[in-house]
Amino acid sequence: MVTRILKIHPNDNVLVALQNLTKGETVIYDGHEYVLQDDIQAKHKFFMQDMNAGDHIMMYGVLVGKAQHFILKGGLMDTENTKHASDPYEFRPYHYEWHAPDVSKFADRTFNGYIRNDGRVGTANYWLFIPTVFCENRNLDVIREALHNELGYAVTDKYKSYAHHLVEAYKSGEDLAEADTSAIGQSNPAANRIFKNVDGIKFLNHQGGCGGTRQDAAVLSKLLAAYADHPNVAGVTVLSLGCQNLQVQDFVDDLKHRSPNFDKPLFIFEQQQSQSEEQLVKEAIRKTFIGLTEINKIERQPAPLSKLVLGVKCGGSDGFSGISANPAVGYTSDLLVALGGTVLLAEFPELCGAEQQLIDRTKDETAARKFIQLMTAYNQAAENVGSGFFMNPSPGNIKDGLITDAIKSTGAAKKGGTSPVEDVLDYTEPATKPGLNLVCTPGNDVEATTGKAAAGATLILFTTGLGTPTGNPVCPTIKVSTNNALTKRMGDIIDINCGPVIEGEKTIEEMGEDILEYCIKAASGEVIPKAVLLNQDDFIPWKRGVSL
Repeated sequence: MVTRILKIHPNDNVLVALQNLTKGETVIYDGHEYVLQDDIQAKHKFFMQDMNAGDHIMMYGVLVGKAQHFILKGGLMDTENTKHASDPYEFRPYHYEWHAPDVSKFADRTFNGYIRNDGRVGTANYWLFIPTVFCENRNLDVIREALHNELGYAVTDKYKSYAHHLVEAYKSGEDLAEADTSAIGQSNPAANRIFKNVDGIKFLNHQGGCGGTRQDAAVLSKLLAAYADHPNVAGVTVLSLGCQNLQVQDFVDDLKHRSPNFDKPLFIFEQQQSQSEEQLVKEAIRKTFIGLTEINKIERQPAPLSKLVLGVKCGGSDGFSGISANPAVGYTSDLLVALGGTVLLAEFPELCGAEQQLIDRTKDETAARKFIQLMTAYNQAAENVGSGFFMNPSPGNIKDGLITDAIKSTGAAKKGGTSPVEDVLDYTEPATKPGLNLVCTPGNDVEATTGKAAAGATLILFTTGLGTPTGNPVCPTIKVSTNNALTKRMGDIIDINCGPVIEGEKTIEEMGEDILEYCIKAASGEVIPKAVLLNQDDFIPWKRGVSL
């Protein structure tokens, strides 16, 4: 029999609807009857007892909200009767005991990656174009079009074919609404690549580098240096205008500070020192082409799973995110940590309500206090402009059952699993300690994935309940669906479906092992995540202003 309702934690006083439920019907959970006072859509919650104004609402075993007025048992939780609330947090001495999962079936496994001279291992082999200022974005676009089309990295052939078909239909006088496009197939750029060992040529277009504060330029410099130093990057071309805030020497200094023995090909071009724009673009293409011939000689080699650095992210979250995909990814995280790998959990606004659990799991007092300081300062900055972490859920989140930030956040934190926290990193700081690391980023999908890659993530697991077409230029991003309906509707962007967890067909542990198997294949280049196939290369630097 399919389970219709779920209680997530023994201390909860709400139940989650796994299917649509009807007002007036009686549902039974653990021997207790509940007469529903409202229609309850799947993913939403109803109360297990009468609630008075000010009563604590518990979910995932923690405070996630307070009742705003009297609510009958069986009533729907919504934005009118429930407001965000979370418990205060503080440093407490470390006494956490972790029970690591059994990893015997993965103990001798390897993946085929690109071993760098510093010992890190990439899951891809990319050439990276970096502009130090937004003035060079247009030149990057010109170079992208030339190299992507000529070297076989473009993914727009099917759309060009579609547009060409419409042009021909228009010229011949056909009714465009009835034009036959059934013969227009899918493109397969990988089959046409000139450089078989170069997985892509990536471009970090951005809107910074000048015109903002000097602090913004300094943070951007560190971010770009982090991407140049990334283990998935084998060579770099930098385009600079010359007069901008972010000077080339600042970038070079940050790169040397981050990686004193940096030894990848690095070509730097400054437009105000060139003879013409044409000369600049041609020379950048020529030198990059020569560099591509060199990095094409690098081949994949076996590496232990301990060399994987896994970023975990959620976006377009729904009421199933904290029940299926996030805890399944959390189990994957625990498996990888037990194998000696590294996991990066970020999105600090989406850790609201889970702070004490994470502090109690942080082994080093300095790191724990750093987490408290970063969380406090971040939330205060939001409150200073009339916002706060409590405003994090989007309209789509709320519509699909994530009524408060604490509900969203405690479910989001499940992605990090249950292992001890080894380190806490500010934005652009590199992960140097194996195990679970907390990385300060916004919750914004692209700002968060941008920050995870800067910390060194070589794969990103991105869970979604509503569907989010997001990726990263240098870090293959794997989309994990929370439910069957999304996978069916948006299968062209989804890689892994956790819907069987909701249907009772798989356990969290079984799903977590399946996800790790996929990660091994993706890290080895045996499967290509949809975000990579679609060139979803999203990159947004965080200006350290208020972004939730």
